[in-house]
Amino acid sequence: MESALGGAAEARSVDAGRGLSWWSEGWTLFTRNAGMWIVLSLVLLVISIVLSVIPIIGGLALAVLFPVFMGGWMMAAAKQEAGGALEVGDLFLGFKDKLSPLAVIGALTLVASIIIMIIVWVLGLGAFFGILAGGSRGSGGGIIAGLLSGLVAIVLCLGVGFIFGMALWFAPALVVFDDVAPVDAMKASFAASLKNIVAFVLFGVIYIVLSIVASIPFGLGWIVLIPVLLLTAYTSYKDVFAR
Repeated sequence: MESALGGAAEARSVDAGRGLSWWSEGWTLFTRNAGMWIVLSLVLLVISIVLSVIPIIGGLALAVLFPVFMGGWMMAAAKQEAGGALEVGDLFLGFKDKLSPLAVIGALTLVASIIIMIIVWVLGLGAFFGILAGGSRGSGGGIIAGLLSGLVAIVLCLGVGFIFGMALWFAPALVVFDDVAPVDAMKASFAASLKNIVAFVLFGVIYIVLSIVASIPFGLGWIVLIPVLLLTAYTSYKDVFAR
């Protein structure tokens, strides 16, 4: 699919207030065909659940394929914006022409996640035994060391998760619209997110508020929040990478 935006992958800085605009623009896209966007998100949810219950292989497949589905979601958003009619099959557009590069993004993320999980597990195990040993010996130093090790594991997990979130946010759109190679797309996504970190902070604060509100009525609000959230990846991409 040719880029609907016709631009190279060169990010620009936007005002902090755009973090709010991404939500409003995503909401506008959603309301133009709310029913179909909800259907697409439910189909994606069902696929995710089915893959998740398959031991080992299912979870690995989901991690690798999620950027492929996101690529399809980006193309579906561009299709609607261009006046096209949404179809369930649009969710699978990423499998047609961009399967390999999008799957590479998923594979790289999976490998990095596994490495981080191992590191966090080792640090967490060290924290557990440190606290256990310190407690049995009555050593405050051992307990403190164990707690610090656990804190490092938590901070590391959150920090790396944040970094990879930045690297993944724009990557599928860059692949499908700008034909950027997987690694370069992740680098460009991270750089663009870092360049617009203030807007993303506002975006994140709004997300936290919306997620709380969506969870109140038995979590039913997520039926709307999920598709709108995914559409903000498209609206923010247009804003940051527009020429």
